This record gives sequence, structure tokens and C-alpha cells, in this order.
Amino acid sequence: MKIQTQYNYEKIWTTTQEKELLKIIEEEVGDADPAGTLLYIKEAIKDSKVISVGSCKFRKEE
Repeated sequence: MKIQTQYNYEKIWTTTQEKELLKIIEEEVGDADPAGTLLYIKEAIKDSKVISVGSCKFRKEE
């Protein structure tokens, strides 16, 4: 599954690699488990939903 990200200040969605996703999540959630949060995001966006974590939104690439 390819995941796209968009910060609040951006207008376009960007396809993001998993390594970068983990960095983004770590920046947004701090001490929380980035890998666990990524698993939650993957489950939540399966049904074409958009999930916000801090100032970044995540969605499945269409």
C-alpha cells in the first residue's frame, strides 16, 4: 500500500516512503511508538479515509 502525506500548509499530496513516514510520525507524536502509530494509520486508511496526526494528514494513494 502506498501512502500519501500532506502537511496543513501544503496544497498537494505527496507519495511518501515508509522510512520517511516513520520520521514524520516521530516528529508529530514525540515519545509515542512511531511503528505502532504507522500500523494504526495503515488500518484506518484502508477504507479511503484521511487520518490526521499532528499537523500531517495521511491517505492511501488512489
